[in-house]
Amino acid sequence: MGLLGDKKHDYSYILFDLDGTLTDSGPGIMNGYEYALGKMDVEIPDRAFLKRFVGPPLGVSWRETLGFSEEDTQRGIAYYKEYYADKGVYENEVYPGIKELLSDLKNSGKKLYIATTKAEPMAKVVVEHFGLAEYFELVAASNTTDRINKIDVLKYVLETAGIQDKKQAVMVGDRHYDITGARHFGLDSIGVLYGYGNREELENAGSTFIAETVEDIAKIIL
Repeated sequence: MGLLGDKKHDYSYILFDLDGTLTDSGPGIMNGYEYALGKMDVEIPDRAFLKRFVGPPLGVSWRETLGFSEEDTQRGIAYYKEYYADKGVYENEVYPGIKELLSDLKNSGKKLYIATTKAEPMAKVVVEHFGLAEYFELVAASNTTDRINKIDVLKYVLETAGIQDKKQAVMVGDRHYDITGARHFGLDSIGVLYGYGNREELENAGSTFIAETVEDIAKIIL
């Protein structure tokens, strides 16, 4: 298990990212981008190129990573959603050990929340379809108004859950967005290496802890 520092804390509130943290949603997301880019006659260098789109909000990927105009971004997102809502959302699976982790955390008295920039309707489909809903107090996801990025979503969770003592909360995620979002609010964070980020990305973002496996998350929190 790789940890940054020797900090220990008895957290009461555990905030989880969804894609790449609770479920391996990569295949469906990558297939969605492959479909959308194909509809727009954009060639991709190889399948591995698509991995960079697992984690960031859709707008970020189309505008910043791909450099699309606002008009083309909206067209690309529409194509992506066309595929994802029908097929991609189910091309997904819960990581081994996650349900056991969530059960152990909940049984130990922790309050669990999902904080994802996945679109709210799709996030709820995933949580229900894969049997995760019973573990969480709240599923907070992105919308088209006031929850666009990870900071927006985290703000919503903290306010809705009434979490005032930030030292009692920790964010668990696989990309730098999760870590920088947590730091924005003064939260500790656990960067996971089994998802779609890497150690350098998570350490550079300032992750409090690094978990190589799902079991490491339990060791850090429990």
